[in-house]
Order: sequence, then C-alpha cells, then structure tokens
Amino acid sequence: MDAERETGGPSGAYRERASRLHGAVLWTSGRRPVGGAVLPDGCTDLIWGAGRLLVAGPDTRPHMAEGGPGTCFTGLRFAPGQGPAVFGVPARDLRDRRVPLADLWPGARVRELTGRLAAAGAPGRLLEEIAAARVREAADRLPPGRAGRSARSAAITRALAQGRSVAETADGVQLGVRQLHRYCLDAFGYGPKTLARVLRLVRALELARAGVPYAEVAARAGYADQAHLAREVRSLAGVPLGSLLVPG
Repeated sequence: MDAERETGGPSGAYRERASRLHGAVLWTSGRRPVGGAVLPDGCTDLIWGAGRLLVAGPDTRPHMAEGGPGTCFTGLRFAPGQGPAVFGVPARDLRDRRVPLADLWPGARVRELTGRLAAAGAPGRLLEEIAAARVREAADRLPPGRAGRSARSAAITRALAQGRSVAETADGVQLGVRQLHRYCLDAFGYGPKTLARVLRLVRALELARAGVPYAEVAARAGYADQAHLAREVRSLAGVPLGSLLVPG
C-alpha cells in the first residue's frame, strides 16, 4: 500500500500518498481554510475542486489557498521539472500563477474531462490517468536525444538539494551555466539559484517539523547559521519558522 500522510485531524484532513505517476504526489483536502498559505516547494499542481480544473504554478512566495471551509479539493502535485510535460507550456509561464486548465488545453477537452471528474467516484485516479497520458504523449513527441529530459531535471534537483553550486550542477548535467539557467526557467519556473533556495526551504521545514532544533536545522539544511535560516524562511514563506510548525 502507498505510504500516506495525514494532517489536520480525522475529519476533513489533508491526506497525500505517492502517485502511480512516478515522482508525483496525490493529495486530497476537505478543509482548505480561508487564509491558509501554500508555500514554495518547486512543484506544480493539477487541482480539481468546486467543479473546475486549475493549474497551480511553481511559487516564489506564499500563495493564499482558494476555497472556503468545507470545499473539497483533489490535486496531483508534480515533482520539480515534471509539470511542463503535462501542461504543455514552460514552467516560467506559470510562475506564481493559478491558471484554469482551459487556458492551456483545448476547451472541448477540458469540458469533457470536467464532466468525467464530476461523475467520478475517485477523481484522484482519473487525474493520474490524465497526467500519465500527457507524459506519454510528450515523450513520444520528443526528437532523438531529448528523451533524457526528465532524468536531467531530476539530476539538477538532486544536485541543488544537496548543496552543489550552480557551476557544479551545470557540469554534472553537461550544460553551461547560462544553458542551465535557461533550462531551469523552462523546467522549474525559475533559475537554479532560486530553485536551490526553495529546495533548501523544503528541507528545513521537513527537519523542523520532525522536531530538530533550529540550529541543527540550519546546519543540516545548508544555511550559514540560524540567523540565515530565519531570514530565508521569512523571505520565502512570509512568516517566522515557528509559525509554520503550528499543527493545522
């Protein structure tokens, strides 16, 4: 059985599990409180809720969650670099945006999918099928020599998450520094330096939520010191680290 994470209590909780689409996460939430903030994580999402399909682009700042209390959402969160193959546009076109899927795909196709999702007993499974089909179509359209794009995106994400410099990361994926920057804009929505900051924030939050002391969080996540950690969290999340650790 897929590993599942739950927060927010037994009723209307947020739940997520590894998707059948490699690298993605399927999540559901019956409680999206007004004022709840979605933090930068390098990912893009395909979201079903309130009778519509919405695309959430990669964020560089906190984004206020849509929908009032009791609104149910199901989403498929793609790994950093995975979204463009699904949505058919460079990630930079979606940065810090929430876009109706009908703005990216043919309207007739989106209306057909909306009808199917409205009737589906398990919309998450259908979202996975939709995304998987798009990934296959994108792979089939790639010319020879481009089939390794998803592997390259994963390698970039891994290197930056491990604290490698931009130059080291570029060398590791056989790109020049400028080429890497252009690649990252298309694949992730922002350049490698910003991607590294976002990935470091994700790591810091994982450690802090696991109860690791702040000074150790700073050292293990790659910050210069605890003050650097505090500045970066406030810059990207808009609030102090302690505010992000209060149970939902």
